[in-house]
Amino acid sequence: MKRPLIASATLAVLMAGLIGAWYAVRQEREFQQFVADGNAALGRDDTYGAIEAFSGALALRDDSMLAHLRRGDAYRRRGEFGSALRDLRQATTLDPSAPAPKELSGDVNVAMGRYTRAAEDYKAFVQLDDRSPRLLYKLAIALYRSGQAAEAIAPLKEAVRLDPRLVEAYYLLGVCLREHGDADDARDALQRAVDINPAFAVGREELAALYQASGRHRDAVDQLEALAALEPTRVERLLSIGLAYADWGRTDSAILALARAAERYPDVTAVRVALGRVWLEAAQRDDDNGALDKAIQALQPVASSTSPSAEAMALYGHALLLAGEPSRAERALLSAVGKTPVDPATFRHLADAASRLGHRSTARDALQRYVALVGEDDADSVALEQLSRLQ
Repeated sequence: MKRPLIASATLAVLMAGLIGAWYAVRQEREFQQFVADGNAALGRDDTYGAIEAFSGALALRDDSMLAHLRRGDAYRRRGEFGSALRDLRQATTLDPSAPAPKELSGDVNVAMGRYTRAAEDYKAFVQLDDRSPRLLYKLAIALYRSGQAAEAIAPLKEAVRLDPRLVEAYYLLGVCLREHGDADDARDALQRAVDINPAFAVGREELAALYQASGRHRDAVDQLEALAALEPTRVERLLSIGLAYADWGRTDSAILALARAAERYPDVTAVRVALGRVWLEAAQRDDDNGALDKAIQALQPVASSTSPSAEAMALYGHALLLAGEPSRAERALLSAVGKTPVDPATFRHLADAASRLGHRSTARDALQRYVALVGEDDADSVALEQLSRLQ
């Protein structure tokens, strides 16, 4: 009697084991299918389908780091950042040695504007794998955006050491070095960026600004001319060349560049305003009535347009004042101070025009606003004396 019972019990155990094994295999197959479906959905950017598939996988195996990671990525792509972070934190908990959840957590925090937290995530990745120039660059961006430009320099130097052709890293390194006060090394980094990629416009812009700030005007103009050649349809490139020549003191070259821009873009008011500014500065510097006439000719069509800028009206009013036309100057300058932004000097010019016309209250108000803008300590002594007489 006992032998049949033992045999039956053994058979039952075996059957239970087989059923359990079959169920486990079936469950694993279903899990793998859900993961495969989720990956395929992510591949075609079907984030909703991916979330459904990975949720199915997690219903079978909640301890899967990969499924939490993939679903977190899907939530990230959908912009559902809170859900993304929950999944990515769980993935990190399940496998603290996996770098991928840390990178994606950093990406989510960047998208949320939480750059300090993003930097912490990227640092955690780098502690696990410090051979990725891409992650070092991401870390540097997060540090820079969180106001830690100096701290971004070391990871950027390591990034370009690992990948000497990483243009964006050289550019950001130049920016961080500039902010750190190291202009020479900043120029070297930016020059390296444009050497690797001559069409890298933002690098040339930054390099031109550094050259101008250090008085290397020829080098600055070279960069600006290269930008104009790269982007010939952008009028601001021609404008920047003209203004750089003016800053250099090469008035003739500035006027030639701006006149060429005005000929090519006759309807762009910014060109005429820049041309008027250069002529006006030349007129003041050289006491040149011919240059003053040219300034007025350049600015008059802009000032007569439907909605001239504060800058255009301020320059036009100043030119008219220098030409001995205080009444027209006052009207132009009153228009200028009614717009924003306003250069404090515009109030000085308005006060001069109003004083010549005997408009004491207008002159007084203009001087008061001038002093309020620049501060009494920085205000021109002549303007303070003039205001005192008008009180």
